[in-house]
Amino acid sequence: MLSALLDALFPKKSLSGGEGEWVTGLERSQLRSFPVVESTPQLRAQGIHHLDRLVSGSNYHECPLLKNAIWIFKFRRIPALGEELAKIMLVSNLFHNDASVLVPVPLHWSRRFWRGFNQSEILARIISQQCSIPMRSCLCRIRPTGFQSHRARRERLTALEGAFRALGPIPERVVLIDDIATTGATLDACAKTLKKAGAKWVEGWVVARG
Repeated sequence: MLSALLDALFPKKSLSGGEGEWVTGLERSQLRSFPVVESTPQLRAQGIHHLDRLVSGSNYHECPLLKNAIWIFKFRRIPALGEELAKIMLVSNLFHNDASVLVPVPLHWSRRFWRGFNQSEILARIISQQCSIPMRSCLCRIRPTGFQSHRARRERLTALEGAFRALGPIPERVVLIDDIATTGATLDACAKTLKKAGAKWVEGWVVARG
């Protein structure tokens, strides 16, 4: 009864705005994987100095609904969409283990409290289960960094300076999990922290390259 009441008061709206469900069958078929792999030389040429590899499940140009799906996932706080987004990462079939450990990019406690969950943890947990790769929380965000989406690269780098701290023994090979990489500044800041703490190789897996 409660579920029916909530649906009446706050109807579910799909990615295209229709009511009834978060993702329709047609929309699900359009959330396709267009994987992109960026190697170390490619990342260094972009000013990403610490991340060694970046695997993106898709991109906004090839998959227009993806931007809305990620926005709804995070800002309308619909954790169930994590299953659909994780599929995009997994379908690409470009992920490998190599004795790596999955590490979700952390949120500051204030952002996590406001949102109710960490979207990166949801994605990491699904991938860990599907790929049998262990997941650990090896990072914490020690201060809030604000919303990065409308900042220029230099502003992002300034906001992220010293924002992360390593926790516990750090594996030699780490795979950072996040929903999106735009400039790559957040992933690079995480990789820098992990390498200072002992990691030898740090790569990132994301749903989308924005």
